[in-house]
Amino acid sequence: MERREIYTKITGKAETMKQELVKIRRDFHRYPELGWMEMRTSSIIASYLKRVGCDEVLVGRDVCLDEARMGVPSEEELDQHYAEAAAWEGTEPEYLPETKGGFTGVIGILHCGKGPTVAFRFDIDALPVLECGEESHYPEKEGFASCNTGVMHACGHDGHTTVGLGTAKILCELREQLHGTVKFIFQPAEEGVRGAKSIVEHGHLDDVDYVLGAHMGGGPEQKEAAIGIGGGESLATVKYDVEFYGKGSHAAASPEEGKNAMLAMATAVLNLHAIPRSGKGDTRVNVGKVVAGTGRNIICEHAHMEMEVRGMTTEANTYMKEYAERIIRSAAEMHDCTCEMKLMGAAMNGINDDALADRLAKVCEEDLHLPVVRLKKGGAGGSEDYSYMSERVQSHGGQSCYFMNLSCCTGTLHNERFNFREEALVNGVKAFCGIAVDLLQ
Repeated sequence: MERREIYTKITGKAETMKQELVKIRRDFHRYPELGWMEMRTSSIIASYLKRVGCDEVLVGRDVCLDEARMGVPSEEELDQHYAEAAAWEGTEPEYLPETKGGFTGVIGILHCGKGPTVAFRFDIDALPVLECGEESHYPEKEGFASCNTGVMHACGHDGHTTVGLGTAKILCELREQLHGTVKFIFQPAEEGVRGAKSIVEHGHLDDVDYVLGAHMGGGPEQKEAAIGIGGGESLATVKYDVEFYGKGSHAAASPEEGKNAMLAMATAVLNLHAIPRSGKGDTRVNVGKVVAGTGRNIICEHAHMEMEVRGMTTEANTYMKEYAERIIRSAAEMHDCTCEMKLMGAAMNGINDDALADRLAKVCEEDLHLPVVRLKKGGAGGSEDYSYMSERVQSHGGQSCYFMNLSCCTGTLHNERFNFREEALVNGVKAFCGIAVDLLQ
């Protein structure tokens, strides 16, 4: 089959799928699930991948390495949500039991003979956001707003998951034109950068030659859906929950007998935000949540803090991490308290390989006739644990590209009003299918 013919087929198949893609996306949006709780979501993904013809469908403990998972909810939370997911409409009972204990995520594998191995990553989790209930909010207006109160797909992962399924379906139909292997990685717990490391540590990226990921995005000024390609930069980060332990006592009668955990925490907060800048790259630090104390006349016995550091380079992030750890330990010691730091998430810094980014841009522009926006390099606005996958692939000579699936979005990412234009679903499928054919034909 000639190159022009196969890209015409991809375009036609993706556009024919639009209503199916919209239906899938709206179903995922209506039933959002937090990281490590994507039980209904994973069961549906696995069932779909099997149905469209993937040669292997990995679920449960075959996807994420248990000891490498970060920020896993309590057993009680997982069990409670498992019962909820089992009762929800559309949950696939064949695969649901595999998700017990928070072993979510799915990998579909398509074997097409000898050739390179290409991996596509699609994140599947939602956020603890209460979705806007106003009629002007499109999901509310169209009847697919979240029914899981306090949880919302406010970062476009419902779209990412849908694009992944559409891509898998079309590439399975075109398998006779491909030479190599495709891995469709549906990753849990991207929010809080908790899930990718456990997939990498399981070895799923060890044989991959090319890895790609994408993110929905775009502001109200983005008039047409387009593919955004740039440097793919993301900040390295480390996230901790910190517990300070002291000793309670009467604040007036016996203050000298107390050991004030709140003072230890407050000392840490102020000094964390005073960490000197690093010459190894831009850095960030934030204490986002503190909880302490039981009453005005009681010396605080326990305090809880949630914080993070970030760096434009891994070296800058390591500098921030080590400095922050030293401050936290010293603050506890200063007030005769103890502390415990629990790692809740981490990611490396990420950057695209220019060769693969240019290849994707050429496919989108010349073969798929998609609008392409060249993104400014160097303007990382956040962190992405896709970077664990890109680093593993790049470490053995492979290439990585992380791109944007742009459309006119309402609300910013992580906002109660966030929504993307659904034509972006079709564009995303075209882009992933197009680059797969280019790499494997």
